[in-house]
Amino acid sequence: MGKFQITDLPKSQVQIKFTVTPEEAKPFVDQAVTDISMQKPIRGFRPGKATYADVAREYGEMLIWETALERIVRAEYVKTILEHDIDTLGSPGISVDKLVPNQEIEFTATATVMPKAIELMNYSQPLVEIKKRSVTEAEADQAIEELRRMRRTEAAVNRAATAEDMVMVDLEILKEKVPVEGGTSRDYRVLLSEPHYIPGFAEKLIGAKKGDKLEFTLEFPKEHYTKQLAGQPADFKVEVKEIFELKKPELNEAFAKSLGIESVDELRKVMLRNLQEESDQKAEEAAEIELLEKLVKGSRFSELPDNLVNAEVHRMLHELEDGLEEQGMNMEHYLSSLKKTRDQLMLDFVPRAMDRIRTAILIREIAKREDIKVTEEEIDHELDHILERIKPNDKETRERITSANYRDYIAAQLRNRKTLNFLKEKGIKKNQ
Repeated sequence: MGKFQITDLPKSQVQIKFTVTPEEAKPFVDQAVTDISMQKPIRGFRPGKATYADVAREYGEMLIWETALERIVRAEYVKTILEHDIDTLGSPGISVDKLVPNQEIEFTATATVMPKAIELMNYSQPLVEIKKRSVTEAEADQAIEELRRMRRTEAAVNRAATAEDMVMVDLEILKEKVPVEGGTSRDYRVLLSEPHYIPGFAEKLIGAKKGDKLEFTLEFPKEHYTKQLAGQPADFKVEVKEIFELKKPELNEAFAKSLGIESVDELRKVMLRNLQEESDQKAEEAAEIELLEKLVKGSRFSELPDNLVNAEVHRMLHELEDGLEEQGMNMEHYLSSLKKTRDQLMLDFVPRAMDRIRTAILIREIAKREDIKVTEEEIDHELDHILERIKPNDKETRERITSANYRDYIAAQLRNRKTLNFLKEKGIKKNQ
């Protein structure tokens, strides 16, 4: 159809200049006439049946050509990027260079293109080694102790608190006789055997009894997220509500059986096996990360577009926020603890965001070179597995999972997984 000129720009941008003759534009102009006369019927004509001359006389020729332009731009742009295999990201920016009725139309499309791997490091040979280690019996014993701690019981006692107890208190923290925001707590539980976020607080409660009222001054840690309190002294008012003795279950056959295991010896064996499997998995994951980092570092990529890097940085920020929420924290406190602003944190994310993008490009390019594909049966199997975990009456979620877009997403995920497995087989040396 129209003429065009493609020019590569810095930062993975491409510019395409189009020229469309009046003859090439005619089908779109005719459709524009129909659309205008449908939306704005002209007296004496049925909707959509007015001629070019009638619509031009009623509304002006420019409206016709402006209406046609949108379809012309879309048709020319899509046709060109498909024929020339230009992998664009997002919508292009369009500038109209010339639009005069019955003359050549000129417009320019500027689009971001997917960055490419210019040169890949040789990935057909072992590049990293899995660094596995043997889990010790001491680690198994420590894990068993953690199980005992998790299953401990609490019993209120009428005696002075020891370092092994838990104390429930009402607490008020004041700075210059003014209550600190968030510093008032009721039925606040303190494990005296564990470090408190305010150094020395737990130690002050050792020896206290139920009903005691304590007042003391402690200094907040210098790295505290509230700047007004960091490294500053504050006054504490504490009323002891209850002393709890914590008892761990005996390490015996009954304890083992409560975990579904016949004996203490068997419990140690199971714990050793589980810890070894967990350690081996972590070693494999570390080798996988090392392999990808080495491949990315040893390969060359085209320049990354700013909007792609910015999008990845924002994605990382959202991931961090979700993780903090799961831990009961918020971004403001986290930033305060780092003594950074949100913009500074996002700037810190840029190098890692760029590496993540390059890793995705690497996997995509290797999948293409090695002709790694996913079958429809594999996609169906994965979707069925996902749907098994969704409630039958959750129609909205089930519709989203069975949509064409989600199917494409799953196909991409499966292909990436296959490609990663291919790379691991080639690039990770197995321990003998």
